[in-house]
This record gives sequence, structure tokens and C-alpha cells, in this order.
Amino acid sequence: MAYVAKDFSFLLGMPGFSETLLKNHFTLYQGYVTNTNKVMELLAAMAKNGKEGTPEYGELKRRLGWEFNGMRLHELYFANLGGDGDLSKAPSLEKLKKQQFGSLEMCARDFKATATMRGIGWVVMYQDIENGLLFNQWINEHDVGHPVGCSPLLILDVFEHAYMTDYGIKKADYIEAFFKNVKWEVVEQRLETA
Repeated sequence: MAYVAKDFSFLLGMPGFSETLLKNHFTLYQGYVTNTNKVMELLAAMAKNGKEGTPEYGELKRRLGWEFNGMRLHELYFANLGGDGDLSKAPSLEKLKKQQFGSLEMCARDFKATATMRGIGWVVMYQDIENGLLFNQWINEHDVGHPVGCSPLLILDVFEHAYMTDYGIKKADYIEAFFKNVKWEVVEQRLETA
């Protein structure tokens, strides 16, 4: 069974994101899906032929984390877009943010400060499944920096391909456009199923 790229074309026309930027981003995502399937096929063939102990097998195992997480992070990112940015559609999350950060503004400031750090990667608001705490985490690469035992709630792509076409080096403007389009009900659902 292979992974199939999801259709996120419903995001076309979203304010603050040009059609060119979104179509390019969808193509990049589809490449991660294709490569995830290719790596999994190669690993299965190597295992079938008894080549599990080879350096090539080991490198493909490492590569799978990159391709798979590239696929899944993009799916989570696109899925939490297309909304109207109305946080009241996530009442449980809103309450948790206020309790933990003192205010919604402080939580948003922390997320945005994390997102505007120098570098490329992802910003993910996680919930620690064991104790319920929320925190905003920088993910430098798709497959490095994910905290164990945590559920991703809000995902922001801060690789240049996510904003350079429309915003150049004005990452902060892209982040503002992102927040205006967050589909908070999706984030709330992720919280409820964590």
C-alpha cells in the first residue's frame, strides 16, 4: 500500500498566499509523498534480498525519516490553513493557552518569536501528552528535533519556499498572513484527539 498525495487545492485563493506560491508548495509536497513511497519500496526490496546489514539500507532508513516527515508536516500545515483566523473556534485550546501562558497574546508572541528565528525549518505548537503542557518548538529539519510523546497541534512551515515568492525576506509578514488564515477548528480537533 502506498501513500497518496492529498488534494489541498481548496486553499487556492486564500488571502495572503498567491496561486503561484501555493501550487509550487503543493508540487514540493507531492515530491515528498513520491519519495516516501520510493524509499519504502527500496527498503522492502533490500530486506527481501537480505541486504538489511548494508550501509545503503542504513542510509535509506535515515532518509525515510526526512521524506516521511516532509510529507506529514506539509499535510498538517496545509490542513491547519484555510480558516478565518478566529481563535474562538478552538475554545479548549484558547483556555489552555490562557492558563499556561497567562494570555493569548503571550502565547502568540512566543510562537511568532520562535517562527522569526534565523534559519529554516518548522514551528510546531506541541502538547505534551503526559502532562498536557503546550510549548512552541523549532524544528530545524523535517526529521530532527521532534519531542517524543508530544502531539503536534499548530504547524507553520518556515522554509523559504513557503513565503519567498510572495514575501521575499519579510518572514514576519508571512507569519501574520498565516495567522489570519489558521483554521483553528482543525487545531482544536487535534487537541481533542491528542
